[in-house]
Amino acid sequence: MKLGLFYGSTTCYTEMTAEKIQAFIGADIIDIFNIKDFPLSKCLEYDFIIFGISTWDFGELQEDWESQWQDVAKLDLSGKTIAMYGQGDQEDYGDWFQDALGMLHEAISHNDCRRIGFWPNQGYEFTGSKALINDGQDFVGLSLDDERQYDLSEERIQTWIVQILEEYAN
Repeated sequence: MKLGLFYGSTTCYTEMTAEKIQAFIGADIIDIFNIKDFPLSKCLEYDFIIFGISTWDFGELQEDWESQWQDVAKLDLSGKTIAMYGQGDQEDYGDWFQDALGMLHEAISHNDCRRIGFWPNQGYEFTGSKALINDGQDFVGLSLDDERQYDLSEERIQTWIVQILEEYAN
């Protein structure tokens, strides 16, 4: 199994999460790419892909994702396994918490790919999100808020990694 993790990061939180995921799984198993430096089409070289995205301001995309957004819908992810994680601020931008994560999920929804890594909507305080599924019970991926809940991120990341590796194996 070889994984590719593709992220965009402005304030380094999404990048730090990518590095934590790589350290936990192992650098020999997972390659990480900042999409600022690599085209999204590079993800097609991997069968198991993790996308990392953050929501900015009032539900906006992170700038590196925004610059490649037109390419997202063009990706043929058929037969691939996809997991996603997002960074957001549930307090100051609670009406748009993890919206970019939901937008990414929607943008790849036309693909015949296997999506894993849904995350329970528990332990968060926000008023709206485009990233919720299953009647609001789950996020479409791991949801982190390193601005308000940094102390919870390490455990959430490790729990989620175990979850996606188990889901991938089944």
